[in-house]
Amino acid sequence: MHGRHDTRAMRAAHDLAHLTPAYFGLVMATGIVSLAADLEGWPRLARALFCVNLAFYAGLWVLFVLRFARFRSRVYDDVVDHLHGQGFFTTVAGSSLIGSQFVLLAGDDLTGAGFLVVTVILWVVFTYTIFTALTIKERKPTLDQGISGGWLLAVVATQSIAVLAALLAARFGQPYRQTLNFFALSAWLWGGMLYIWLMSLIFYRYAFFRFFPGDLAPPYWINMGAMAISTLAGSLLITNAPEAPYLTSLLPFVKGFTIFYWATGTWWIPMLVVLGIWRHVYKRFPLTYDPLYWGVVFPLGMYAASTRQMRSAMHFDFLDFIPPTFFVIALIAWALTLLGLVTSLVRRYRPRIADE
Repeated sequence: MHGRHDTRAMRAAHDLAHLTPAYFGLVMATGIVSLAADLEGWPRLARALFCVNLAFYAGLWVLFVLRFARFRSRVYDDVVDHLHGQGFFTTVAGSSLIGSQFVLLAGDDLTGAGFLVVTVILWVVFTYTIFTALTIKERKPTLDQGISGGWLLAVVATQSIAVLAALLAARFGQPYRQTLNFFALSAWLWGGMLYIWLMSLIFYRYAFFRFFPGDLAPPYWINMGAMAISTLAGSLLITNAPEAPYLTSLLPFVKGFTIFYWATGTWWIPMLVVLGIWRHVYKRFPLTYDPLYWGVVFPLGMYAASTRQMRSAMHFDFLDFIPPTFFVIALIAWALTLLGLVTSLVRRYRPRIADE
């Protein structure tokens, strides 16, 4: 009996030590599927997922704090790692999604504002810690070994701040409304610039270095997800323009770039599907649960939500078929990934004869 408990404790300690910093992708994926469900007319499902997401969010913070307390050196190693450091930005985007859920699903603007403060603090800490560490470290990997789609989580985190700030701007009076809209606009512009920088390097890696099936990790779907959340933020700014004179003067620019982001994200979808088929069908790379697969669910849900918001902001009625289609796809992907998570946990921690 003691041997069984000792073995489980050792497994739990091992898993905690190796917990990926990108695990808040679970919160990101659940949050956006919840918000997309509300936009598509499924309020009960949206609120149920909101409750589930609060549990995920609290549980992950407990695990992250425990990991920092027990395995601090591993956390530091992740921060300065080119392929893992960017995963910490999921805490920023995940917190922002929770804040957006409080605003849109619970009607709790003050809690949403509190999450905006938390999100900005996390963004500042991780942005200047991670990018500074990667800049000054002496031993650096080559481009093909050091960059992936996961770097675009920095863009997603920035744009998630723009989304939450824009949502709150529509609900607060002056002078907060003007300040929040300007803050959202600034974050939206910086996120777009950062995407251009990083995508240039990622596309160069695509075209000029050899790809192995293991290299094409799920976070490459963030290529599309970063553009989808940029579309969402731009659409909210367009909606807020009548209450912000400087946004009205910039309206043609904001509309043009919002469509530019949406078109870029749309271009990525067939490309990523083809690469996925190459990885799992042609190269027969095993399709098993990986926490990074939440980085596939999030872009699908975000594409549904952002297209719905853009259609509403610019009256693109001809896009009506896209949001419900991608919402269903995202919901199925979320359910399958959750099933994979539960199955992997059951297999790892269920009682075994060998443990007794």
